[in-house]
Amino acid sequence: MSDTLLLNGLAPIETRSEQPHSLSGPRPAADLPEKAFTSPGFGYWENSGVTQDQWDSSTWQLKNRVTTLAQLEQHLVLSEEERAGVLLSGNKLAMAITPHYFNLIHPTDPGCPIRRQVIPRIEETWEDPSEMADPCGEDSHMPVPGLVHRYPDRVLFLVTDRCAAYCRYCTRSRVVSGAGEQELHTEFEAAFRYLESHPEIRDVLLSGGDPLLFSDAKLEGIISRLRAIPHIEFIRIGSRVPIFLPQRITPALCQMLQKYHPLFISIHTNHPRELTTEVRAGLERLANHGVPLGNQSVLLRGVNDEPDIMKSLVHKLLMCRVRPYYLYQCDLIQGSSHLRASVHKGIEIIESLRGHTTGYAVPQFVIDAPGGGGKVPVNPDYVLMRDEQRTLIRNYEGKVFEYPEPPPPLH
Repeated sequence: MSDTLLLNGLAPIETRSEQPHSLSGPRPAADLPEKAFTSPGFGYWENSGVTQDQWDSSTWQLKNRVTTLAQLEQHLVLSEEERAGVLLSGNKLAMAITPHYFNLIHPTDPGCPIRRQVIPRIEETWEDPSEMADPCGEDSHMPVPGLVHRYPDRVLFLVTDRCAAYCRYCTRSRVVSGAGEQELHTEFEAAFRYLESHPEIRDVLLSGGDPLLFSDAKLEGIISRLRAIPHIEFIRIGSRVPIFLPQRITPALCQMLQKYHPLFISIHTNHPRELTTEVRAGLERLANHGVPLGNQSVLLRGVNDEPDIMKSLVHKLLMCRVRPYYLYQCDLIQGSSHLRASVHKGIEIIESLRGHTTGYAVPQFVIDAPGGGGKVPVNPDYVLMRDEQRTLIRNYEGKVFEYPEPPPPLH
């Protein structure tokens, strides 16, 4: 590094114009991989006799999920690692894949970024002493069954243990799908009483499992009860349903949600291929009904741990009117070592975005501190030094700048 940096006293600043070692320069947006929106259509179900009305029904999609080895092998060439993983999947986290999402899977490539997320592998049985059943420490911050109160002014409300499909890196695999060692027993009335008696709580996040699997009436019953508590300012829903099951995002659902603003939805998508034309239509429908949308991605090896893939994803999200919100370092969930990318890779990806694309497209990279420490932001080192007189910073090009500190106030 050619810059002259002195920690004590002022010194001349030389700037360097070379890129940081992790950057290869901007790439034209048109050249980014999987940037186009496409529809998988009926895909593997093309000759099954399914009608368009059935395909567009979330009920039909859920009833026809792929849940067995035999169903997988009708359409895919499985690796030995996948086949063994499927046979053992009922011991930890069930397998279930909606037809819409299944159609995104490459039939012969075990490295396909979609199949890596939802098809079990034998590596899920590997033991790693650093991994945990409850890596975020939720069980130890649960004053009422199903309600996690870890941060001062907000709570996590686990309202169901079922999802439209099951991610193999699921942080709550201990309780989700019914196959794990624990069961989720949410005490709804006790949770509502707890919320009513704690005026410091202003923000409730509904999660699980996936709350959007509930019927409109059941979901509205929960939301309306929360809205009746005066000190709760806004409600959030965390959901992967818009990605796994876009047929669920109906006009009736959106009209119901619209009655309870401010209400936010955080979706979860990891790869640009997941953002199909059907998904975009559902997200736009939510946005048109005034629902602010954010996205949470998990950094996954072989899925989205390349800068160009992440850039395609965040660009497509903005085109769907979704703000990239968090990029999570994969939690230390048991059986996830084959999917975890390095922290260095996450920092490299953020550096490849910052300054090289619009700021709205740059998520915050965070690590959920193991054992219940909460989200910790992790950023590239843009602050090079600080003292009472100045702060030295570098920009996305690697150039160094001085920002002088104000003089102390006169007394």
